[in-house]
Amino acid sequence: MNKLLQFIKEARAELRKVNWPTRAQTVKFTGAVVGVSLAVAIFLGSLDYLFEYISRTFIVK
Repeated sequence: MNKLLQFIKEARAELRKVNWPTRAQTVKFTGAVVGVSLAVAIFLGSLDYLFEYISRTFIVK
């Protein structure tokens, strides 16, 4: 039980040292992640559509 309490105390001490981002930084970074995710989804979706079109046109025909 002592080891568990010691671990919790040390973890709390380390968390006090963390430099947490501000709300504005969090919103900005979240927007960047969402934007990049959408761009990658659109890119991969267009490649899927292109390869499906090529497959239907030239291979399945």
